Amino acid sequence: MSGIVFFKTRMLDKLKDFYTRRVGCDIWLEQADCVLLRHGNMIFRFCQRDEADVNGIITFFYESKDAVDQMYEKFKETAVAKPAANEKYRIYQFFACDPEGRTIEFQWFNHPVESHFMGDELLLTRRSHRKYEAVDVPQDTLDQLFELCRYAPTSVNCQSYYFRIVRDKSIIDKLSKVRDRSSLPIGNAPMAVAICADPALSRRYIEDGCIAAYHFMLAAWCLGLGTCWIAALDRDNVKEMLDIPQNHYVATVTPLGYPSQRIKRAPDRKDVAWFLRE
Repeated sequence: MSGIVFFKTRMLDKLKDFYTRRVGCDIWLEQADCVLLRHGNMIFRFCQRDEADVNGIITFFYESKDAVDQMYEKFKETAVAKPAANEKYRIYQFFACDPEGRTIEFQWFNHPVESHFMGDELLLTRRSHRKYEAVDVPQDTLDQLFELCRYAPTSVNCQSYYFRIVRDKSIIDKLSKVRDRSSLPIGNAPMAVAICADPALSRRYIEDGCIAAYHFMLAAWCLGLGTCWIAALDRDNVKEMLDIPQNHYVATVTPLGYPSQRIKRAPDRKDVAWFLRE
């Protein structure tokens, strides 16, 4: 479920243009004399009326300090002041106004926050992260992560997958060297997770493990955590290190932690027509 914040306006067309062109909002829905706009997971509505609601603040938050600075470059002519850190709220922010005089705020949280992605944003922004902050993932965040991962689909709901959590630094170091450069990202994270499947529980244990692994990576990103699929770790020596039975399947061992930098854009993709085969 979601919600909508409603504002009355005297200048609907001008605000529609301002919030889509200047701020970067999408038109979510148009209804008669109202337009509903979306910015990430926030939906707000302007409706043409004889009076306007101009109190309060509309806040847009971004994934990096650089993103706030980029917005400032677009709004510096009307901004109240340059972006600055607010230590009380642990944010980086600046204020401006929309054409009707409402205060709008642009900010970045300089600390991890709870999940806020819309589904399409989650799918479009997930990346493979190879460098991480030297910060432990809180236990309550891990609890949320694995609660989400319980719902990964499996063949006939056999639930054959499981997760092996690795925090031992010496084992993490060994795992990072199994495939030379390809496995190095494991050593850059505060922890790692092996996603495995038990063939005794499913005839499709390989598919179960791979689906669970990608489900895990999406759930991790939903909580602001980075991962990186390290392939070809279904090996005897890896299973020995992690006390995994030799006949079990290891889909991947992924580093897990808070990314040290935001990857701004996805690699180039082929046009969608290329992926469609009649």
